[in-house]
Amino acid sequence: MARFHATANGHVPFTPEEEAEWDAEEAAWAAGENNRLAAAAREKRNALLAECDWRVIKALEDGNGLDFDLAVYRQALRDIPEQPGFPLNIVWPTAP
Repeated sequence: MARFHATANGHVPFTPEEEAEWDAEEAAWAAGENNRLAAAAREKRNALLAECDWRVIKALEDGNGLDFDLAVYRQALRDIPEQPGFPLNIVWPTAP
């Protein structure tokens, strides 16, 4: 598909060099998709961990052990980057 510059005098087609440069930029953007998805997944994971940090702190302050289900949940969150489908197919654990 031919690309054009929009100018006051109408559309001016890209030169072959501009087409090649644009193609390279598009390829670089597409190649970085997994990195962007992984960063977004880690951001969500970190937010979910932060949401339950207070429960860990409270258990430590009270001298109680951490609830088993909460410990399993938090470990599952930390293991998300190790899932086989990461970052395209993530199975998010359910909070206890």
